Amino acid sequence: MKHLKTLLFAAVLFIGATSFTSAQSKVAHINKQELIKSMPAYAQAQIEIEKMSKTYETEIQGSLKELDKKLKQYDAEAAAQTQEENQRRMEEVEGIKQSLTQFQQQAQKDLQEKEFNLLKPIVEKADAAIKAVAKTQGYQYVVDAAMLIVADGKDLMLDVKTQLGM
Repeated sequence: MKHLKTLLFAAVLFIGATSFTSAQSKVAHINKQELIKSMPAYAQAQIEIEKMSKTYETEIQGSLKELDKKLKQYDAEAAAQTQEENQRRMEEVEGIKQSLTQFQQQAQKDLQEKEFNLLKPIVEKADAAIKAVAKTQGYQYVVDAAMLIVADGKDLMLDVKTQLGM
C-alpha cells in the first residue's frame, strides 16, 4: 500500500511537471530589420526612393543657381536702380527664398510618404512570413532580435527567408 501511494505520488508529480513544461511558451527571435533589408523588394524600393530624391535635389539645385544668378544681377544693377526698384527686387528675392523653402519641405514630405507607401507592403509581407513560420514551428512568441540582449531561442531568419522564397 505504501508503495502504491509512493508510485501514485510520483506519477502525479511526473504528470504535473510534464504539463508545466508543455505549458511554457516557446520563444524565437529574428532581426526583422535585417530580414526586410535582405528582401529584393526592399532594394527596388530604395532605388525608387533614391531616384525621386535625386530628381528633387536636381530641381532644388537648379532653383538655387537661378536665385544666385538673379542675386548677382540685382547686386550689379543696384547702383543704377531707384531705391523703390531695389526694394521691390529684394522682396522678390525673399519671395523666391520662401518658395524654395516650401518646396524643400514638400519634397521631404513627399519622399517620406513615398518611402512609407513602398515599404508598407514589404513589412506586411515580412510580418506574414514570420507569423506563418512561427505558427508552423509552434512558437507562441517571436521577439525582434535587434532589441534583445541575450538570445537563447531559435533564430527564425533562415526559415522565414525560405518562406519568402529567398
